[in-house]
Amino acid sequence: MVIAQTNPPNLIPDVIKTRVTPDEYRAIEETAEERHEYCNGEIIVMSGGSEVHSAISCNLLICLGFLLRDTDFRLYNSDLRVWIPEFQCGTYTDLMVVNGEPQFNGDRTDEILNPLLIIEVLSPSTEGYDRGGKFRKYRSLASFCEYLLVSQTEPYIEQYHNRDRDTKERWEWQVYDRLEQSIFLHSLNIELPLSEIYRRIKF
Repeated sequence: MVIAQTNPPNLIPDVIKTRVTPDEYRAIEETAEERHEYCNGEIIVMSGGSEVHSAISCNLLICLGFLLRDTDFRLYNSDLRVWIPEFQCGTYTDLMVVNGEPQFNGDRTDEILNPLLIIEVLSPSTEGYDRGGKFRKYRSLASFCEYLLVSQTEPYIEQYHNRDRDTKERWEWQVYDRLEQSIFLHSLNIELPLSEIYRRIKF
């Protein structure tokens, strides 16, 4: 199999053996102690998160879960993979939201095809990938229209929103860097306060 390490800043994989098929990857992932991304035959080891990373992810899960509790939107944590057919890629998000029923990859129940909103809490080892290659892959999904990149070192969040779902080319970028601000999530029609995202986080 191909095992790659996420090497900052370019995340260039170190190839160890032969490529694996998607089904071989899934079989490995079912019993693996650490999580891996799969991309076109290569398996890439995902780095572990810090305490702050985990705390911010939990804050987001609690806040969004409360705000979406009486809607048709479904919120998922990092237990489920997103499958990206165009790139033959399976990866994990920190959080994702689906509009209505999830669309699964074939008969699998652990790979989702239709995320609407994806949130990544940035880590030093994966920040470049989250901003670049991973974002490019996400944009190939027809349902995907909003992306949040959340810093864990300071109150700083970047929002990308696709204004035209038909073209995939009209993405707007906005920065939030004050705790008194709220992010308007276009895809969900709700506001998300930075003070809740960073609740009890010390910088």
